[in-house]
Amino acid sequence: MNRREELLASLRRHEGPVVLVDNGSTDGTVEAVREQLPHVDVVALPANRGAAARTIGVERARTPYVAFADDDSWWAPGMLERGADLFDASPRLALVCARILVGPEERPDGIGDLMARSALGTDDDLPGPSLLGFVACAAMVRRDAFLEAGGFDDVVFFPGEEERLSYDLAAAGHGLAYVEDLVVHHHPSPSRDAPRERQVRIARAALLTAVMRRPWPAVARSLVTTLRSHPAAVRRALPSLRAALRARRPNPPAVEAGIRALRQAG
Repeated sequence: MNRREELLASLRRHEGPVVLVDNGSTDGTVEAVREQLPHVDVVALPANRGAAARTIGVERARTPYVAFADDDSWWAPGMLERGADLFDASPRLALVCARILVGPEERPDGIGDLMARSALGTDDDLPGPSLLGFVACAAMVRRDAFLEAGGFDDVVFFPGEEERLSYDLAAAGHGLAYVEDLVVHHHPSPSRDAPRERQVRIARAALLTAVMRRPWPAVARSLVTTLRSHPAAVRRALPSLRAALRARRPNPPAVEAGIRALRQAG
């Protein structure tokens, strides 16, 4: 949203058909993309829908697999075809998360090392370590499975939207995997939230996700932790609490067991 020049630069790096869902930009982004890159399918939203905008994009897409990108990220050449091959070879696979290289110096994002060492191990029918979380701008999904799981929702908004979707995909029996030989480039925009603000937003998302999917004792622990570390996140979560309760559907035992395994492993 409102990062026109960065978006125009990254869009030129994308392969294949591109759907751009703009979250209510007011800096001429939509007009510039339509004029300079007419092959891009632009969906101009009247307001900022947060991560739910990606769901609108997936609904618009007509390919069996969809790769996400932010306005400051793009997939390395050949990666989309490679990802499609992985989905073709693994019917249970619903989502892959790629390795992220950050900035012009291509520094590996530390989240990749954590995913590579996932305590969930690697199932025989998946192309990499199993996950219960991912980074949206480095994810490729099986379109039907993503939509059946509800996609990204309006409750969490952004960031932190990946957690609830991960739980729901796993609960439906789908596989999520980290694949190190898939590569995404991320050049973080200088016009980003301050680190403290981002932490508050992530804490808000985690609390609302707990309300939607975790057992009540886990919700209570999440509330106590958030009150201690980011009390502003609790206040910001309150307006969305009713929607989170309406969407509440506790995880099945297998998903909760996976969450415990990951948290115990640190």
